[in-house]
Amino acid sequence: MSSIPNTSSLRTLVRDDKPKEECAIFGIFNSPEAANFTYLGLYSMQHRGQESSGIVSSDGEHLYRYAGMGLVANIFTEGKIRELTGTAAIGHNRYSTTGASFLRNAQPLRVESHLGPIALAHNGNLVNSWEVRSQLEKEGSIFQTTIDSEVIVHLMARSGETDLLSALSSALKKVRGAYSLVVLTKNQLIAVRDPNGFRPLVMGRRDDGSIVFASETCAFDITDTTYERDVEPGEMIVVDRTGTRSFYPFPPAKPALCIFEYIYFARPDSNIFGESVYKVRKALGNQLAQELPVQADVVIPVPDSANIAALGYSEASGIPFQQGLIRSHYVGRTFIEPDQKIRDFGAKIKYNVVKNVVDGKRVVIVDDSIMRGTTSRKIIKMIRNAGATEIHLRVSAPPTVSPCYYGIDIPTHKELIAATHTIEEIRKYLRVDSIAYLSVDSMHKAVNDHRGGGFCNACFTSDYPVEFQSDMGNQKSLFKEYEVEERV
Repeated sequence: MSSIPNTSSLRTLVRDDKPKEECAIFGIFNSPEAANFTYLGLYSMQHRGQESSGIVSSDGEHLYRYAGMGLVANIFTEGKIRELTGTAAIGHNRYSTTGASFLRNAQPLRVESHLGPIALAHNGNLVNSWEVRSQLEKEGSIFQTTIDSEVIVHLMARSGETDLLSALSSALKKVRGAYSLVVLTKNQLIAVRDPNGFRPLVMGRRDDGSIVFASETCAFDITDTTYERDVEPGEMIVVDRTGTRSFYPFPPAKPALCIFEYIYFARPDSNIFGESVYKVRKALGNQLAQELPVQADVVIPVPDSANIAALGYSEASGIPFQQGLIRSHYVGRTFIEPDQKIRDFGAKIKYNVVKNVVDGKRVVIVDDSIMRGTTSRKIIKMIRNAGATEIHLRVSAPPTVSPCYYGIDIPTHKELIAATHTIEEIRKYLRVDSIAYLSVDSMHKAVNDHRGGGFCNACFTSDYPVEFQSDMGNQKSLFKEYEVEERV
């Protein structure tokens, strides 16, 4: 076994020891308020990416684009929204899974081509993007970004096809991995989901007849959109003035819906993959209590993503639920270096313990996942210092033992504490009285998986449903070399 990770290795002072969000996409067709609704949809899906945001609109003649770094509300002023004219629009919130954090990597991408102007927004990760990109560069393609999504538009341009749908289908047949896409032209909106269906994509309709696509249904609630259905794995939906058309241009594949969407990423008020996220998270907590009971006085969650699982644990165990940790929602970067005597500053600035809840109590802490264990250790120390007599950690997912190559920024294998240490070693490192994780079988039972392995659980089992290059783990560093060269 390798040594326990050093807590000083945290890359930033207040970074969560959690996997990072993927991206959010939104599209709307045939609405005079297209840009406004896209802004609202992106605002509601801010949790899926806080690095950059962008919107492209169409008035039937031109595509208009605006993007910026940071949060949606800080990027789009009323004046900028007014400049995004037209009755169709697509939008994107980004967290980088491939390519560095630069404005030129913000989506949606907008390009000029022999097919006309095209804009594209992508949620997911292409596992063969480096291979495809290298070949395209050898053939003379010049890339403007370091994101994997750009290979799609280059493949479209080189497809030899004379119509957009054929060019898009041809391009997507040459890439592998996870993609939910919205594509905008002067007079069409296209939504596509990869054949395995890794990332969610839903379709709805407003009372004015406009068609809407989004990563999560929470974007429908804020835009008064009625959910109609999920875009199916391998489906391409085309929306234009004549209505909607559906195609299945790809060979069928085994469904591999990302189970981590239910555990951590999606908002609990969303429905994805045909099921309520709230309902699933509560069921995960129920299963956790049934499978891994413990005698205790109070159940507390690590907020906010574990709140519902902790509620389910409390309900099934009969142990009272309390908010023993309060999370600050206003934490950004801090440029003030605290005195070295202020220990565990990174955790303290984000979380605070309600001493009255834990003092003198046997405490069950419910968390949804543990990656490196660094933040968990600090939180547990804070709860112990607040007077807890026993601390039992229960995790509403199996141990995370493998990175994700399909659009989630999970740490590398060597950084994942469960990949390199036994459960007992983790318990000792975290300094808890007991620790237990939900089993893979119970996890699938909680998400009501009756489809015979319909979910991707590679981060828990190392069973990857789509083959990827052996050097996928090095792709980020390869892309970063481009960024260093650009800076120089």
